[in-house]
Amino acid sequence: MYSFLGCLALLVVGFLIYGKLVDTVFKPTDEPTPAVRINDGVDYIPLPTWKVFMIQLLNIAGLGPIFGALGGALWGPSVYLWIVFGTIFAGGVHDYMSGMISLRENGKSISEVVGKYLGSLMLHIMRLFSVVLLVLVGTVFMTGPANLLAMLTGMDPTMWLLIVLAYYFLATLLPIDTLIARFYPLFGACLLIMAFGIMFAMLAGVGGHTMPELTLQNLHPKDLPIWPLMFITVACGAVSGFHSTQSPLMARCLKSERLARPVFYGAMVAEGVIALVWAAAGVTFYDSTGGLAAAMADVGQNKAVYEICVGFMGYVGSVLAMLGVIACPITSGDTAFRSARLTLADWIGLEQGNKVKRLYLALPLLAVGGLLSQINFTIIWRYFAWTNQTLAMIVLWTGAVYMYRKFKGSKAYLIAAIPATFMSVVTTTYILQAKEGLQLSTSISYPAGFVFAAIFLFLFLRVTVLKKES
Repeated sequence: MYSFLGCLALLVVGFLIYGKLVDTVFKPTDEPTPAVRINDGVDYIPLPTWKVFMIQLLNIAGLGPIFGALGGALWGPSVYLWIVFGTIFAGGVHDYMSGMISLRENGKSISEVVGKYLGSLMLHIMRLFSVVLLVLVGTVFMTGPANLLAMLTGMDPTMWLLIVLAYYFLATLLPIDTLIARFYPLFGACLLIMAFGIMFAMLAGVGGHTMPELTLQNLHPKDLPIWPLMFITVACGAVSGFHSTQSPLMARCLKSERLARPVFYGAMVAEGVIALVWAAAGVTFYDSTGGLAAAMADVGQNKAVYEICVGFMGYVGSVLAMLGVIACPITSGDTAFRSARLTLADWIGLEQGNKVKRLYLALPLLAVGGLLSQINFTIIWRYFAWTNQTLAMIVLWTGAVYMYRKFKGSKAYLIAAIPATFMSVVTTTYILQAKEGLQLSTSISYPAGFVFAAIFLFLFLRVTVLKKES
């Protein structure tokens, strides 16, 4: 209990202190934002700050801080540290940077932002990379809630899949204030009930369960290494590249740059809290990492989530909690496809004020997502996890370049360059040894991961600091 409360306090302090430091270094201005200057009535619409925050939180808080946190909890309470420090020093910085830079680039999609600061080659790579990731995210967050709704109602999962797909189509096509801005407050209430309900139930000892205290010991039942597997498994609760595809959506709706810290950095901290709750819930409810692993192997992640909700909150409370769990992926899936539409529109230069032109992009994207939904969920999730963290690494390097160019003569770029280097080690080490990668031994993948990260850091320094000195 004390470890959990301490980590919760650190997240709050991180927002108040480090979040403020990042904001101060970035120097927000009072210049009119794209929402005010452009305001096309479709994607660029000034919205109240509380709505922008709620939409941003629901956009980024998909199944990642729930399923990912449960998967990360298999290593034991040590996952708390990655959630806390990843959120404060990597995830919060990543989300704030991607939102603020997009805001200053007229709300451009993240692929266009990366291309401007990392070159034309990265522009083409990122365009394709972003669209693929967004479709994968939309697919993952289509099948997950459909299965959960089927479990809750007893209806055929295929019927729920079609209903979710129909909603995604409308949310992708219609102006952002037609569906998304109207329904997200309700979804947000479900999300908060879920997170705080389970947290208070754990702290109160409901069901006789005892929350484990922090230990650095690897408690994974299969003795899988913490490095780098846990850092890939827990993505959306610590740092997630997917968030950078969502931040431009809200950069097009923000009324002032000075609201960026509570919206972008603040939403990431809130997601860190959700991930912390679910990581703790997994090992607490099943009494050990072995119990959690057995449950996930026996009934799957969907049923494990359902059992935890019922066990901690009873049936009535569990219905509200499950609605929160379902709201998370639905409110990320809809904006994933919307972001994919906008990324393609920026790519080919297709104006989106016209409904028919939006239809040209929305229909094929949703059709591909529907086809991919028939593939095994775990296969899609594995590739999504690595792709997600690789995108986070690229965006952090983009932030480092931006900060160097914007604030020459200072060390401001370090707030992005340090987590970018760390994530470079994580992502390259993982793909070298993972089943979906090269499957090399750790004796090769570990040192090679550090070598690749050192090369990335050298290339960054070569085009920035070293270039200036020469």
